[in-house]
Amino acid sequence: MASMEEDGSVEEKDNNNKKRTKSAIAVAWLTFYNIAMTAGWLVLAMAMMRFYLQKATHKGLYKSIARILKFFQTVALVEVGHCAIGIVRTSVIVTGVQVCSRIFMVWFITNSIKQIQNEESVILFLVVWTLTEITRYSFYTFNLLNHLPYFIKWARYNMFIIMYPLGVAGELLTIYAALPFVRKTGMLSMRLPNKYNISFDYYYFLIIVMLSYIPLFPQLFFHMLRQRRKVLLGEIIVEKDE
Repeated sequence: MASMEEDGSVEEKDNNNKKRTKSAIAVAWLTFYNIAMTAGWLVLAMAMMRFYLQKATHKGLYKSIARILKFFQTVALVEVGHCAIGIVRTSVIVTGVQVCSRIFMVWFITNSIKQIQNEESVILFLVVWTLTEITRYSFYTFNLLNHLPYFIKWARYNMFIIMYPLGVAGELLTIYAALPFVRKTGMLSMRLPNKYNISFDYYYFLIIVMLSYIPLFPQLFFHMLRQRRKVLLGEIIVEKDE
């Protein structure tokens, strides 16, 4: 009996050590990832500011930063994997919707339809995305390092109240600006008859995408409000109780 208990104790210790090792590896990877993404979006922000200071116009700005934007926004797909394997405790669906909607905006709207790249709405969502991502990845980085400045926490849970609606407005206006070009060219559409016997109209698909913002935006926005109440207002209530 004694030897069996000892064996069980050793096995439990081994399991705990393995869990700690996995946890340490996960934290190290997440720290590296978030530092890299913070740096990437800072580079993007500096490139945008430099372009505007030199040219004094937003025309041509998207083209100048497109490569950096496409790279870092596409890399964000890794975050869906983080949720799926459990190293980040966030809904796979919520993260997937947010990441994929942005990738769609970059690759299948702005990058594919060059006629809209100089629209003010493109600059609007680019500025919003950049400020949001610098704040978000900075928050995750400092949180993982256990040295989270209050102003970053405050920015993370307050900026979205203005930035989120502005970002959505920029995205919707950009898709709306793309509709005439999509309809005229028939891009990414399939007409019957064809060998696959499938019909797909990208123009109407984009309209459906725009309509999908009606149910999705409130859900994501109120999710962030609940998080804000939990993180910021929860602390205030605790302090008052003390």
